[in-house]
Amino acid sequence: MDIVALSFEAIVFLFFIAVIAGLIDTLAGGGGLITIPALMVAGVPPLFALGTNKLQGCTGTATATILMFKKKRILWDNVKWLMLAACIGSVIGTVAIQFIDTQSLTIVIPAVLLVIIIYFIVSPSPSEHDGDASMGERLYRNAVVPGIGIYDGMFGPGTGSFFTMAGVSLRGLGIINATAVAKSLNFSTNVASLVVFVVAGKVLWVVGAAMMLGQLIGAWVGSHVLFKINPRYLRYLVVLICSLMLVKYADSMGWLGFVQQ
Repeated sequence: MDIVALSFEAIVFLFFIAVIAGLIDTLAGGGGLITIPALMVAGVPPLFALGTNKLQGCTGTATATILMFKKKRILWDNVKWLMLAACIGSVIGTVAIQFIDTQSLTIVIPAVLLVIIIYFIVSPSPSEHDGDASMGERLYRNAVVPGIGIYDGMFGPGTGSFFTMAGVSLRGLGIINATAVAKSLNFSTNVASLVVFVVAGKVLWVVGAAMMLGQLIGAWVGSHVLFKINPRYLRYLVVLICSLMLVKYADSMGWLGFVQQ
């Protein structure tokens, strides 16, 4: 399929979805759990949905990352090699997905959601302050970060939450600092993946442009709220968002028996 045409109403719908996703993604990660299903509901084929999602996602993560640097919540010297590792992993994952049956990825969404929900429920309450790392920086940079990058390149939803979760549990970062670093890593993976999707011709530019504007608005609001919110509420927000999306996804797949054929 070379051209995918959507109605004006569908594009407006996706714009507002992007606003919400940009806000949520900046605060807790997981914006793709909203945008990818929305794109597919609007009639966009899976690979085009993934490619267009990367286009609009770049705007949100870029906005958040620039503001994090501007506020000096992250420093270039501290994240540059992490961003490179995330970038490499994302390229590998994005190239791989071009040769995989996307229908086989339907189990990935609920699996990711369950992992995130369980982690944030059973793990100790994350501190706002940094603590001791349980994994060395080199192993974290060379294995964990590119591993998450590969996942983001292949699919993506929940990547921001994974980077945050890894920063808290493995590097001892406070949840606010972990969320700030996660924005820069997620931006790196989005850009790398987008380049591959553009080369493969799997991006809807008009739809993506509308969603980019929505992401810009949502990410700007979220970045200004992030450092004013109680860290405990971020934890609750992650669990709530992932739980709602798990139920919604299970319903859309017919697993709950709510929709009769």
